[in-house]
Amino acid sequence: MKKIIAPVLMAVTVFALFLNPDLANAQTKKSKKMEKKKILFVVSSHDKKGNTGEPTGYYLGEVTHAWEVLKDHYTIDFVSPKGGTPPVDGFDLNDPINKQFWEDAVYHKKISNSMKPSEVNPKDYVAIYYAGGHGAMWDFPENAEIAKIATAIYENNGVVGAVCHGPAGLVNIKLSNGKYLVDGKKVNAFTNEEEIAVKLEKVVPFALETKLIERGAKFEKSGLWQPHVTVDGRLVTGQNPQSAKGVGEAVLKELKSLGK
Repeated sequence: MKKIIAPVLMAVTVFALFLNPDLANAQTKKSKKMEKKKILFVVSSHDKKGNTGEPTGYYLGEVTHAWEVLKDHYTIDFVSPKGGTPPVDGFDLNDPINKQFWEDAVYHKKISNSMKPSEVNPKDYVAIYYAGGHGAMWDFPENAEIAKIATAIYENNGVVGAVCHGPAGLVNIKLSNGKYLVDGKKVNAFTNEEEIAVKLEKVVPFALETKLIERGAKFEKSGLWQPHVTVDGRLVTGQNPQSAKGVGEAVLKELKSLGK
């Protein structure tokens, strides 16, 4: 009897949807509403610190600590200037959040197969987040494709976030009105003092703090390695690796306030 009833119920449901397209549309909308909205994480493709020969890349904890805050609310995708498998720095699996991310089959596959900028549709994302790592200093600033993606997301009422050296990706972003994104806004990033402390001030192509100030940013900072998150409207920036979780939390709060 059950074998007969099931197909009959299915047929009745299909017929009802055929007769009532409004019901079908409502179910489609409900299904779309249940889908998580998306955030785009940007990671560096650059693997060497200048001419030193020392390896670099994206800093794992700056990805994972923001990811851990956001992953249950949004789907996260990854893009890098070159696409494919980006080089990783700060590879510490004693950090439980790093370990959780690295052993997550879905996200490990995603970051190991990061998209090229040409594969990204900005309309798919409610936020973009630039993770740091020294590699960002070499390949984020001049990447016009990713800058255009960030501009499109921001001008579509989305959120732009960045942490540590990630704000290197912000220094050349211009809005449709011709002004730099950071011009007149409160911003922070890896400070000049922190760069000196790690003895790389003469290796990096420019001083990030100084460059952001040149672009018109109102730079904020705390002491060495102190967590510091700055929010100015839909722009969220953090000072160092210790600030990654706070940036994730601030991005989440801002998106929720926007109803996204």
